Amino acid sequence: MSAENRVKVWDIAVRIFHWSLVLFFTIAFITGEEEDELHEIAGYVVMGLVLFRLLWGFIGSRYARFWNIIYSPQTALAYVRSIVAGNPKHYLGHNPLGGWMVIFLLFSLSITVWSGLELLAVEEGEGPLATNIQFVQSAYADDDERDKREKHAEGEEFWEEIHEFFAEFTLLLVIVHIGGVIFSSIVHRENLVRAMITGYKRKRTDE
Repeated sequence: MSAENRVKVWDIAVRIFHWSLVLFFTIAFITGEEEDELHEIAGYVVMGLVLFRLLWGFIGSRYARFWNIIYSPQTALAYVRSIVAGNPKHYLGHNPLGGWMVIFLLFSLSITVWSGLELLAVEEGEGPLATNIQFVQSAYADDDERDKREKHAEGEEFWEEIHEFFAEFTLLLVIVHIGGVIFSSIVHRENLVRAMITGYKRKRTDE
C-alpha cells in the first residue's frame, strides 16, 4: 500500500487501547476461577482502559469519537442489505455493525468491571466500593448474626452471578467481533488487523 493510497484512521491511543484490552481481558478471563491478585490487577487495568475509551470517545481523533461510531438502526439495516446484495458499502472507520459492537463491548465490560468491584467489596471488604458495603452492613448491626451472614452470602452470590454472566457475555461478543473482522476483511479486501496495528487503511475512490 503506497503512501498516496492510504489514510490514517486509528490514532496511537486507540491502537494501544485495543491491544492492551485484548491482553488484559484475556488475563482476567483466564485467571477468573483463581480469584487471585493477578485477576484483580488485570481487572483494574481493564477498568482504566474502559474509562479511557469512554473519555476518548468524546475528545479523541475523528474516527475514535462516538459520533463517528454510533449509527442509526436504519443505517445499520441498510448496511446489512448492501452485504446481502453483494455490494457492501465501505467505511473508513467502523462500519455500522462494527460501531455498535464497540458500544456493546464497552457496556458489557463496564458491567463486568462494576460487578467485580462489588464482589471484591463483599468478599474481601476491599476496593473502591468497600466503604459502601461496610455502610450497608452497619445498617444491620442490631440484627441477628445469622441473619447478617445470610444477607452477606446473598449479596456475594448475586454479584458473583452478574460478574460471571457478563464476563462470559463479553467473551461471546469478542468471538462475534473477531468473526466480523474476518468477514469484513474478506468482503472489503483489506487487512483490518494490520490497520489496527499500523493505523492506516486503504483509501478508496468512493470515499
